[in-house]
Amino acid sequence: MFIHVFAFRWTPGVTEQQKQAVSSAILALHGQIPGLLETYAGTNQSPRGQGYEFGGVMKFESETAFAAYGTHPAHQALLRWLLPLVDPLELDFHG
Repeated sequence: MFIHVFAFRWTPGVTEQQKQAVSSAILALHGQIPGLLETYAGTNQSPRGQGYEFGGVMKFESETAFAAYGTHPAHQALLRWLLPLVDPLELDFHG
């Protein structure tokens, strides 16, 4: 198994509607990406979040499946409009 963890700080001016669209779009990747086993995403509740207000976890069947996710058209389409909205942090590791 391969785990992908992400956290976002929102860029100035991001609306609540945009935040909801991000959450919905990330969760909608489940079922579109081969080898994506589980997807979780939501608003950070930790007081130690250091400004990261949103995060999630994705479980892939293998590191190969995760690598294919990076170039998958659905992921690339999401990144085109997501990246201007966030300051991301990512962690990837074998589970």
